Amino acid sequence: MCSLKLFLGLVLLASVNARNLFFGENGELLSFSEEGQWFNVDEEEQEPQDAYFDRTRTRRDVQGSVTLKSDGGMSTRAQVPIAHNENNVLSAVGSMDLNNQLQPAGNSLGLQLDNIKGHSLSVSHDKIPGFGKSLTAAGSYNIVNTQPHDLNARAFVSRNMPDFPGAPNFNTVGGGLNYMYDKKIGASLGMAHTPFLDRKDYSAMGNFNVFKNPTSSVDFNAGFKKFDTPFMKSGWEPNFGLTFSRSFGNH
Repeated sequence: MCSLKLFLGLVLLASVNARNLFFGENGELLSFSEEGQWFNVDEEEQEPQDAYFDRTRTRRDVQGSVTLKSDGGMSTRAQVPIAHNENNVLSAVGSMDLNNQLQPAGNSLGLQLDNIKGHSLSVSHDKIPGFGKSLTAAGSYNIVNTQPHDLNARAFVSRNMPDFPGAPNFNTVGGGLNYMYDKKIGASLGMAHTPFLDRKDYSAMGNFNVFKNPTSSVDFNAGFKKFDTPFMKSGWEPNFGLTFSRSFGNH
């Protein structure tokens, strides 16, 4: 069992490093180290891009984003509203990650329910080449929304299902906090725990809105991440990215 855990840990480490995922700038469902987002579920948030737009309007628009990562990879995300009322919007969400060779490194499909007060719930199904699949449920709760301050708490649980013969399914749980000041400058802290591998992941990120208009946004995020296991540990490693976001609809 110990050797199996070590093997899975090494495979997961390689898969995650290839995708370069991190706790959400966006409060998205956490990855194994955005967004704000372990396996990407959306979303960073890792409400990463939504944080810079008017909640009550653009959540009813089609939204898309592209993130360029510090390792040379990139990720894309799309959110398409499918039903709404005065207070809530239900959307289909999807994302794809590419490594630094621009080859597929993972994809995710799911549903997200957003509330006008800034709360959200989501479920997603993720596929990681070379590892397997995961199912994730996540939520965020807006604690403070008194301009210029915006504070959100987030949490998730993932059921990970490796493709390797004899490998058991196992869980990952995590959570964090996202803070934004004047929709311009923000910071986030995140942690995830995988009991089966006795692995803990930590992240501390900052983000800055470089440009914003009613339909578009450019955001820079940078920070540090680390992981601890009985087999190996990392120091605090730098991580950064640049996200281009766009919403489409009646403005």
